[in-house]
Amino acid sequence: MPYPLIAGALIKGTLRKRVVTENKSRLGTYVTTTVTGEPVRAFIPPVLPPNPPVELAGLYQHLDRANQALGRLDGLTTLLPDTKFFLYLYIQKEALLSSQIEGTQSSFSDLLLFESDAEPSVPIDDVEEVSNYVAAMQHGLRRIAGGFPLSLRLIREIHAILLRGGRGANRTPGEFRRSQNWVGGTRPGNAAFVPPPPERLLECLDSLERSLHDQEHKLPILVEAGLIHVQFETIHPFLDGNGRLGRLLITLLLCSKGALREPLLYLSLYFKTNRDRYYDLLQRVRTDGAWEEWLAFFLEGTEITARSAADAAKQILTLFAKDRDRIQTIGRAASSALRVHEYMQKKPLASIGAVSDELKLSIPTVTVALDHLAPLGIAKEVTGKRRARVFAYSRYLKILSEGTEPIRQ
Repeated sequence: MPYPLIAGALIKGTLRKRVVTENKSRLGTYVTTTVTGEPVRAFIPPVLPPNPPVELAGLYQHLDRANQALGRLDGLTTLLPDTKFFLYLYIQKEALLSSQIEGTQSSFSDLLLFESDAEPSVPIDDVEEVSNYVAAMQHGLRRIAGGFPLSLRLIREIHAILLRGGRGANRTPGEFRRSQNWVGGTRPGNAAFVPPPPERLLECLDSLERSLHDQEHKLPILVEAGLIHVQFETIHPFLDGNGRLGRLLITLLLCSKGALREPLLYLSLYFKTNRDRYYDLLQRVRTDGAWEEWLAFFLEGTEITARSAADAAKQILTLFAKDRDRIQTIGRAASSALRVHEYMQKKPLASIGAVSDELKLSIPTVTVALDHLAPLGIAKEVTGKRRARVFAYSRYLKILSEGTEPIRQ
């Protein structure tokens, strides 16, 4: 997925120079602090929305296409047979992709194996981090659905779950940092970017929270989400987990503002595919006030991601229907095989024992059902063992897993 071309003169050098010159007030300020005896220039972002305001005229085509794709995706949720379990798997995929951007080497199958108590093929910390992300997102969505506002308090609650185990457990989960952090480099003195110092952190966070509830400026919701994401990443309020939480905030904001009925939009695959461009544009907002260029990237990513998610949902619905029809041709065993097939729509990687316990079917009955599903290409044994066998709904997993190969360092 190449970085999309931005329409019009937004990327032309002459206009870029003019925008940078005019947008000095967008650039924030630097303060010099001392960290371990070394002077460090830390960045204080300006308040949102940008001033001068974002030039929406050059973004309207991107915004219209993104909104149309988002609307189609949102409407598709009414057609899903079991929205809860589909969303759970989709959240797992987002958790995996967002963690991969930070360097986690888990695969989608590793995560499903971990959550079914089977043995993943990567270090347990990698998979636990992803599993924590799933739990953190679900907590945020439940709180918002219950009427709790998207706020600093909720952000801290989500962060506490995100880092409650794995490698982040010693990085003060749920607490805003009290020391200087940095991005890139080995120390703040040689870092690529240094966020606000701890003594300025709360004023930046208070401003961010006001932006979350801003009713005055009436910006399009997707534009608002793009602004909030960059601002959160720039403030970098935690010692760890900022990237994952900042990406999670996009979906939480869209759900809290009513742009999505169900949390089906996740941009981590787009950010992962365009990782260098993503990081470069975050930094260019800080150095050049390049909000329009960032928003063009963000909106096109929203359009591409929403279209891809809608296509995947349609493929899955078609697959389920075709496989049900094929199962109904196998005769008397069809009844139990259909029940196992329905279970594997919720758990596409499952052991015989887990299926037996959940469906209250005997081990021999489940085994026979899986033996019927295997020749149909619906269930495939993936361990190669005689005992403790695990079966995958491989065609379903292939659709869900698209783009989730770990980034090789």
